[in-house]
Amino acid sequence: MKGLGRSLVGIIIFILLWQAVAMILDRSIIVPSPLETFSLFGQLLAQPTTLLAGLQTAWKVVLALLLVLILGLPAGLLLGLFQPLYDMSRPLIMVIQAVPVISWLSLVLFTWGRNWQGPVLIAFLSILPVAILTTVSGVGNLDKKLLEMSRLYRVPGQKVLRDIYLGSLVPFIVAIIDVSLGQAWKVILVAEYLCGDSGLGMKIFDARSFVDTPSVYAFTLLAVLLGIATERLIKMGTRRIYKKWVPA
Repeated sequence: MKGLGRSLVGIIIFILLWQAVAMILDRSIIVPSPLETFSLFGQLLAQPTTLLAGLQTAWKVVLALLLVLILGLPAGLLLGLFQPLYDMSRPLIMVIQAVPVISWLSLVLFTWGRNWQGPVLIAFLSILPVAILTTVSGVGNLDKKLLEMSRLYRVPGQKVLRDIYLGSLVPFIVAIIDVSLGQAWKVILVAEYLCGDSGLGMKIFDARSFVDTPSVYAFTLLAVLLGIATERLIKMGTRRIYKKWVPA
């Protein structure tokens, strides 16, 4: 309760500062007041098209994260087990990690134009290196004595994979999700804004085109709330998985 109270105080202070800046500038085209933004937010929330746009963005985020986990974790596990393969692959991973989002955006626009696949692909490529490198680090921290004991006592391979490899990697998988989720939201929104054909990013683009600053703020507020909600839901799921593999 103490932490919740402090969070509420922080939110109130932020809104008061926002109101002060809006009053000083007195130009809603630059900074609309909180009351104007929240009022418009309520109106937009009552529109089915707004909820649809939010769901379109949310499922792209989830899809990109699932693809990263499905492809990045096995790749990281394989590279972590075979050092020569990791040494050969590391330059490519570093290149993918270093390429700026704007370059992926340009490539997607030239190749496909505006569509939903582009934002998913860009988010996937942006967070894939983190997943692979984090998994490699997790493999490097495996308890070698446990692996030797499993070989000595001829523990079935399925049990070794589940209890030793996955059990040891669960904290790293949770870390990947924590780091990647917020990044995925930001990248998806930017990609929707520049090369998407649906979602909240597209709504923000339309609002900017009509110089509708309050709508930009309202859609951004919705994106923030959805990002927090999906983060909480996914963290609840990962917490259960963590407790299953790593007993307290």
